[in-house]
Amino acid sequence: MENADQGKTYKNVIEQLKRDIESGVIKANERIPNEFELAKSLGVSLATLRKALQILESEKVVVRKHGVGTFVNPKPLFTSGIEELTSVTTMIEQAGMESGTILMDVSETDATDASIKRFNYGETDKIITIKRLRTADGQPVVFCIDQVLAKNFPVGADELLKTSIFDAIEQSGDIRITQAVAQIEPIDYDEEASSLLRCGIDIPLLALIQKHYSDDGEMVLYSKNYFRADKFSFHVVRKRV
Repeated sequence: MENADQGKTYKNVIEQLKRDIESGVIKANERIPNEFELAKSLGVSLATLRKALQILESEKVVVRKHGVGTFVNPKPLFTSGIEELTSVTTMIEQAGMESGTILMDVSETDATDASIKRFNYGETDKIITIKRLRTADGQPVVFCIDQVLAKNFPVGADELLKTSIFDAIEQSGDIRITQAVAQIEPIDYDEEASSLLRCGIDIPLLALIQKHYSDDGEMVLYSKNYFRADKFSFHVVRKRV
């Protein structure tokens, strides 16, 4: 069992490494010195250093890559509470960056059993699927796949290059999106999304899957957005009841 002095030592190592990262002595994505060198420079044992690194890894401050080394995790550029229903455009602009859109594909298809069940609509209705690559200051950060009923989508495809999907749907004035049911899935690699977002197999994705509802309870938008996990983080504020 560790005594109090040993406990204080590994905490001091954690504080020192965090200071070095915050001050830029060790930069994001940079490999930190190997354990023997680092333990010697900090004046601690290997056991103490390894405990500090283990805690930093659990806090996602660093990431260990087997056979390569330990690297500093970059801080997410964007953070949002998923209890807040905001568009990707708003998230990017709130971070002080310029949002952009690369329109990949817009297609209109007949009803399928899955879409009829999802939207609760008739077989004669059409569904529009929109694929877009969203950028922040010109860099791809989110791959969006959205589905909406054709009757609820009054704008042309070109409009999607300069407005959010929320604004496009609400332009008619008949629909206002007020809530969504969301789930987040971690994804190691997706062939289409990872390629478009320029992610290697070492950069995971966060898939935010949402069903959006109007104020009268009608489901009007289904979306599956792939976020680069090194650029975005999401949190939930929980209140005691």
